[in-house]
Amino acid sequence: MTRKNGLATSDDRGASPWRKANEVLRHDVPASLVVFLVAVPLSLGIALASGAPIVAGLIAAIVGGVVAGAVGGSALQVSGPAAGLTIVMAETINTFGWAVTCAITVGAGALQVLFGLSRVARAALAISPAIVHGMLAGIGVTLVLGQLHVVLGGSAQSSSIDNILALPGQLVAHHDTAAILGVLTIAILLVWPKLPAAVRKIPGPLAAITVVTVLASVAGMAAQRVELPGDLLSVTLMPRLPEGHWFDFGVAVLTIALIASVETLLSAVAVDKMHNGKRANLNRELVGQGVANMTSGAIGGLPVTGVIVRSSTNVVAGARTRASAIMHGLWVLLFTVALASLIQSIPLAALAGLLVVVGAKLVDIKHIRQVLKHGDLPLYLVTLIGVVTIDLLSGVLLGIALSLVLMLGRTMWSGIHAEGEGQHRRLVIEGALTFLSVPRLSTVLNSMPEGSTVTLELVVDYLDHASFECLSSWQQAHERAGGTVVVDELGHPWFARGKSDAPTVRRRAAKPVVPRWLAPWSEWMAKDFGVHIPDQRTGPLRRGTSEFQNRTAPLVQETMSKLATDQRPHTLFITCGDARIVPNVITTSGPGDLFAVRNVGNFVPVGGAVTVSDDDSVGASIEYAVSVLGVREVVVCGHSSCGAMRALLGDTPGGLPSLARWLRHGAPSMRRHAGNTPVTLAGKVPELQGDRLALHNVLQQLDHLRRYPMVAEAERKGELQLTGMYFDVGNAQVYLFDPAEGAFVPAGAEAPAVEPEVKTG
Repeated sequence: MTRKNGLATSDDRGASPWRKANEVLRHDVPASLVVFLVAVPLSLGIALASGAPIVAGLIAAIVGGVVAGAVGGSALQVSGPAAGLTIVMAETINTFGWAVTCAITVGAGALQVLFGLSRVARAALAISPAIVHGMLAGIGVTLVLGQLHVVLGGSAQSSSIDNILALPGQLVAHHDTAAILGVLTIAILLVWPKLPAAVRKIPGPLAAITVVTVLASVAGMAAQRVELPGDLLSVTLMPRLPEGHWFDFGVAVLTIALIASVETLLSAVAVDKMHNGKRANLNRELVGQGVANMTSGAIGGLPVTGVIVRSSTNVVAGARTRASAIMHGLWVLLFTVALASLIQSIPLAALAGLLVVVGAKLVDIKHIRQVLKHGDLPLYLVTLIGVVTIDLLSGVLLGIALSLVLMLGRTMWSGIHAEGEGQHRRLVIEGALTFLSVPRLSTVLNSMPEGSTVTLELVVDYLDHASFECLSSWQQAHERAGGTVVVDELGHPWFARGKSDAPTVRRRAAKPVVPRWLAPWSEWMAKDFGVHIPDQRTGPLRRGTSEFQNRTAPLVQETMSKLATDQRPHTLFITCGDARIVPNVITTSGPGDLFAVRNVGNFVPVGGAVTVSDDDSVGASIEYAVSVLGVREVVVCGHSSCGAMRALLGDTPGGLPSLARWLRHGAPSMRRHAGNTPVTLAGKVPELQGDRLALHNVLQQLDHLRRYPMVAEAERKGELQLTGMYFDVGNAQVYLFDPAEGAFVPAGAEAPAVEPEVKTG
């Protein structure tokens, strides 16, 4: 048994009986006592709030601990009567009476067993957490509204609305000793978490109920107290079937089974997150809860669920096995039988104060922030209001109905907005474009001025037939009236396929498209949607800059604003001017990362024995990057199928004097290529002579770099790293030169280089 990262973990495989017994004695017995001390006052308070016999809460606590603990699928979850069922139970008891309610509990347990055996436990987790938390918050508000009247010396009304209406009068009415005891209980529970850790080892509910009970007894305060039957062992609360109203009976069974199952499963999942031991078997847990509810209902107890308050207490107290939950139930039984007189001395106002605090905690601010962050606050509020103003089942059903509506809206959402003025308009359509969007789509399309040029940007992940017909018909009508429509489709070409009568593609079968920023413009701009290659006014660069301004600029603006007054690139990147080489793509870098120098052949010119050549542009860039910008690396990148290498080998186009003069800087590379063994690429020598020359050329330019004094000095001090790189265009593969092997190896296969210390300031 170990603890990792503060979480309990267990592994009983191969453990001896003696070791298991030792674990129980050392960890589970103390934990069970702590959980027992928390469970007793909560069980009494929940029975009081439900309108059930007080002893029914204790029966449920015993059965939940022993039966659910032994049969269930979660080793560390503790079950018992739950605050989440108080409202439903109160309504059920008022409608059917206690004996029939016990039969409903038995039926709900049987239904839970069927749920578990049919292996549908995880389906309950499909309910939105916002609905579950809204349900719990609604229960909490209802508890607070009802129990506040008891705390203040009155009686809870029949509904939350009545409790709200009667609360002002209750607040200003005369208050007796019950109000003092109830308010004192609330005060102790609120202050308890702020006390020293040594004091907080005693559970807050136990401390509050004990202090208030002792005070009431010592001071002789007149207040209503808990009433128990004279002989608890002879109590018989047998269930009884109803005489008619079978439909309502069935609805009650289903309601309690569903709520108890959902609360149990959510609690089990939460408990799993608190320890590193074996995960809960949710289907078995439902079976265990069902057996416990059948047992509890059969002997006159409240329904049980997995309870997060007791379960989290169990984990924090150090429990290791299910023995802790079982023993906590046995402690409750022993306490109830042997110390019944102590229970009967507890003031009801103290239990009501405990329930006020428990109810208030069900309205968890952290949960509200979470649902707000995920955009599910409407679900939370609708469920909460429904539970408080109508009933629990109606509130949950309202939440589920709203979740289905929101899901449909989010699934079918499409953003349609127009930009521009006069005869040049831009219409952007995003999301899933379906028949639900056709009315708004038609309105916006028909608002385009007659004869105008409209750029229609489709950024849709699905386009159905109705939407295609709407767009296609409008395009044809607009162009017949003298207008121009430029369809710019990002992502899968839904509209283009429709116009070409291509077979319909299922949404999940749509092939991914190369991103705009990577694909050449000719692959995404020259699509004929009724328009041919743009003229000078709408050429590729104009279209590209428009694409940047509309889509990319908003994404990089924050980054660019940080670079507005200064640049701190980490690498000087010297490469060929070849259009197929995109430095930021092959190095996965962005603005401000690379100080790039490009020329035909990626040459680093030097003149004789000195570092001055007849072309100073490259030298100036090197000096500025190393001395002023303080780059930490210089990369020389060659590539396959290089035109400059072919020209050096004799395939020089005529009539290009400037190119001929520039290629003189490649003479040292030619000599190196002729006088040395071939350089290998991933263990192989390239087939083409031009590619073999390109590899030697990279190494030669690295030698030229070292003839610049500031480069040589920085490399000697370990402040600068020189890297040779080669890009195989056809295979989209980057290779880096490994000095130890004297060869180029695929990127990722070489040993990671140790970067020099970064200078700041």
